[in-house]
This record gives sequence, structure tokens and C-alpha cells, in this order.
Amino acid sequence: MTHPLIPQIIDLATPVAAELGLEVVSIVFHTNQSPPVLRVDIFNPLQDIGLDDCVRMSRALEASLDEGEIIPDAYVLEVSSPGISQQLVTDREFISFKGFPVIISTSPPFQEQQDWIGLLIRRDETIVYLNQKGRVVEIPRNLITRVQMGQ
Repeated sequence: MTHPLIPQIIDLATPVAAELGLEVVSIVFHTNQSPPVLRVDIFNPLQDIGLDDCVRMSRALEASLDEGEIIPDAYVLEVSSPGISQQLVTDREFISFKGFPVIISTSPPFQEQQDWIGLLIRRDETIVYLNQKGRVVEIPRNLITRVQMGQ
């Protein structure tokens, strides 16, 4: 069942995306989470979508949503692409995607686990911090083979 605010959000998001040269693919409002998560999938018709596209769309859409006061309560905005498989590499990407779902792969396995899924907290010189359902996992950077956007 679609959320009643979705048509309004689509009306707002479509021109915002168009201004950035992007297209809105789908919008889902997960109200069963606390705070609710508004997930917007975007597509770049001219090139492979990048993390920069998601960050630009996220900032522009958040400003428009807040201005229009469409969503009265606290929510989390997640902008991604159905085809995004991009890895996080730079400090800027780690900062931009704080709170986003990621998959961290380690080799050799860390604590007998090779793939870690959770919300990105941050990274420092030696550790990437991951939130797994409220529990903080500290994964040594020297074991990490890749950090990829999750679903």
C-alpha cells in the first residue's frame, strides 16, 4: 500500500531531480521504521549515477521537503539508485553517507565474519564504525577490502 503523501512527494521531487539532470525512479515511505525512512531512487539518463548525484539530490530534496512542510514529523531521507554499486573510498564519501546502509567486506574475516551490513557511523585512521541495530561494531581498516552502499 502506498503512503498517501507519495503523490505530493513525487510532484515535489520530479522537478528537483530534473533541475539536477536526474530522474525519479521510485519513492517509498517506510513508516514502520522509527523515524520513518523516505527512500527515493534516482537515475541519471546521461551517465552512470554516482554518489555525488545522490548527495546533490538528497540536499536539494531535503530543502524542498522542509520548505513545503509535507512531512510533519521527523523522518530520514535516503536517496540512492537502483543501479548503484559504488564503493565508498574518499573521506568526503564517508562523511556524506553517514547513517546510510553499507556492506563492509573484510579479508581475512573479522570476528569470523566476512561481510558486515549496517549503518555507517564514521571512519578514522584505523577503524570504520558501523551501527548494527544499535550496536556499534568497530572494524579495523587494514582488514577491509571494500565498503559498498547497501540496500
